[in-house]
Amino acid sequence: MSPGESGGPGESGGPAEPVEHTGAMPVEHTGASIRTRTVRRASIALGVGASAAVYLWHTDPHQPGQLLIPCPFKWATGLLCPLCGGTRMAYDLMHGDVVTAFHDNAVLLVLAAPAVAYAVGRWLVAGLGGRVHRPRLSARGNAVVLGIAAVWMVTRNLVS
Repeated sequence: MSPGESGGPGESGGPAEPVEHTGAMPVEHTGASIRTRTVRRASIALGVGASAAVYLWHTDPHQPGQLLIPCPFKWATGLLCPLCGGTRMAYDLMHGDVVTAFHDNAVLLVLAAPAVAYAVGRWLVAGLGGRVHRPRLSARGNAVVLGIAAVWMVTRNLVS
């Protein structure tokens, strides 16, 4: 037998050495650890979001030359994607101009914002209650979301 090989049970004459598992093993989470993790993640998201909001408050995306992340889809194709106008919409909402925010991206304002608020709310309620919430979208739900996004993208590129 070469070094590093171990014989089967009874071959070495001694008790078998314990095998160390280094792979990921399922970990049971207690309600307290789920609450702690939820508060930590929500705090990080709130901090990042607040920092972005403070920056956006003082940066008017309607004016050219602002330091903002451009849409890669629009940059590559020249067409508006379903999310184009989201930064302008957020700026307008922060400044209380709902009509202009609606003009920037109506579908994002009317459909996506409430859906995201609902999903985040469910995640927070479940997490603070010590339960894990894993939002899942069915195949039909995926088809609906992609269909709305496609129709919105085609419509806004034909109209503008």
